[in-house]
Amino acid sequence: MSDLAVRNHRTLGRRVSRWAHERKLGRNWQFYLMLLLPLAWYFIFCYMPMYGITIGFKKYKAVVGIWNSEWLGFKWFRDYFASPYFTRTLYNTLSLSLLSLVCGFPLPILLALMLNEVSNRVYQKFVQNVTYIPHFLSTVVIVGLLSSFTNRDYGIANKVIEWAGGTPDNWMQVRSMFRPLYVGSSVWQNMGWDSIIYIAALAGIDPQLHESAYIDGANRFQCMWHINLPGIMPTIVILLILNSGHVLSVGFEKVYLMQNNMNMDVSDVIATYVYRISLLDSNQFELSTAIGLFNSAINCAVLVIVNQISRSLGETKLW
Repeated sequence: MSDLAVRNHRTLGRRVSRWAHERKLGRNWQFYLMLLLPLAWYFIFCYMPMYGITIGFKKYKAVVGIWNSEWLGFKWFRDYFASPYFTRTLYNTLSLSLLSLVCGFPLPILLALMLNEVSNRVYQKFVQNVTYIPHFLSTVVIVGLLSSFTNRDYGIANKVIEWAGGTPDNWMQVRSMFRPLYVGSSVWQNMGWDSIIYIAALAGIDPQLHESAYIDGANRFQCMWHINLPGIMPTIVILLILNSGHVLSVGFEKVYLMQNNMNMDVSDVIATYVYRISLLDSNQFELSTAIGLFNSAINCAVLVIVNQISRSLGETKLW
């Protein structure tokens, strides 16, 4: 076949493929029309407001607007880095985030592996429902439960301590108890819900692998260790990468509700500090924007680094 015939054949193939693609788009135009609504929502509420990050580089004045405000460069970033609150908020945010990751990430995996081994489906569904329910409780309710259970006068935790001969105390006002209460309640609230994706991944493992392992004499623990865990390892790695991208994004609501003057030095995180300086104390919108941009940049950098490490160690990666 000559070169001209080959080129003509390739051109004809591209035209046929383009025609088939356009015909497919024409048949499904209703679905693409429905897609415009969420795309418009993301553009209006997620991308258009990103223009406001320029406030972090300017001396913002509402009367002249963002565009005409004086450009100051990295002044607000330097102010935050030189501030005595920088070390405290960064350390508290990292400590809460890393503790939550270390304590909260493996437990849903363990729960999913254990539930997968339960043969009684009624009991399995019961345990699943019991562990899912805390996820649907609001943050206000969770903190209210913590306050009630740990109250010095009537809290059940202090009643047990008093019955055992100890001295009751108001845990919510003890600085050393803030991190255990925050991390422990978060793990209890989200462990069951986070296990759903691992249970779904376990359901996709070929049952013939277990049958072959049992024929070879493997017990249930060995099947769990050598079949189930490697089978969901790609899911584990992907979720670990995604969670690492939130290393400086500690939830504001729960920290703020648990915060008081007694534990301020260990509970003041970046989110609560931004809330104070932007809305409560001094209306420093430029500084709060700069801090938010710094927070996002660090999260993005950590996400890229962890993804590169995962790529170098194995085949599982985000991109």
